[in-house]
Amino acid sequence: MSRNLSHLRASAIVLGLLCSPAAFLPLLAQEMPRTGTPPKLSEPGVAWAGFVAPKEPNYAIARLFNDFGQPATGIGPVTDDPAHPYVNNEVARQMRIQPTYRVADLNNAAARNLMPWAREALRTQNELVLQGQNGTTREARCWETGVPAFHLNPGPMHIIQGPREVVLMLTGRVRRIRLDVPHSADPKPSWYGESVGRYEGDALVVDTIGFNGKTFVDSYRTPHTDKLRVVERFRLINDGNTLEVAFTVDDPGAYHQPWSGTRNRHRVVRPNMRPVEFECPEANDDYFDIGLEPVPTAQKRHF
Repeated sequence: MSRNLSHLRASAIVLGLLCSPAAFLPLLAQEMPRTGTPPKLSEPGVAWAGFVAPKEPNYAIARLFNDFGQPATGIGPVTDDPAHPYVNNEVARQMRIQPTYRVADLNNAAARNLMPWAREALRTQNELVLQGQNGTTREARCWETGVPAFHLNPGPMHIIQGPREVVLMLTGRVRRIRLDVPHSADPKPSWYGESVGRYEGDALVVDTIGFNGKTFVDSYRTPHTDKLRVVERFRLINDGNTLEVAFTVDDPGAYHQPWSGTRNRHRVVRPNMRPVEFECPEANDDYFDIGLEPVPTAQKRHF
């Protein structure tokens, strides 16, 4: 009798663990051993561009110049208001029309997924844009972008792939992903959080937590809290010519449910191409005093 009771208790514990909310969180590095052959993401003279201009004007392609793609199913990222269509610089160039700033759609599924305070923040941002203020992205004002907004830059991303770490470099911004290690017990909040990764089949899976809450998740200035968690999957498709980047964003402090998006990048081969440093603040200060968001400025020297 006692033996049967022990089995019942053990079964109940296992069932409880499987049905708990924690069971549905992404598996961390210590829970998932490396499997399969790691994809070759790093090659000399190779980078991954967020946009490659088509030979002929193509609105659907130009539309993703600096935007996330929608997931196959489920809730996707915030998009533009149909009453105020967003025209990025590439669409403007191809279609020969005037570019615009972003105004978020506050009536679709992505907007309804926002907590009231986050939706109100977007509404306030929309009003500023419609008044001709604060329309530039945070990246354009030289602030660190955070994740997943890191991927929005259409420039070439360089990857260094080592046995213990993967490094992503994109227009002067650097992310370091430690491999096959657990998260710290108490990560220090930072702009890009703490990223740990593992290879799962033909994909690099990256789990990032520990954000400082000072960035936005997109270029519409959709906010998040320090509870933000982003899981990215990097996978080579199209005979190795496309780097598929799919991600899921979870933040119980800002969104009712997790949401997902994509941001594919394209293989470009330039033997002499190297990552470059860009002195962003020097080129983007508000020299004409037109009310631009201030660029980051340290209060004291660090060296």
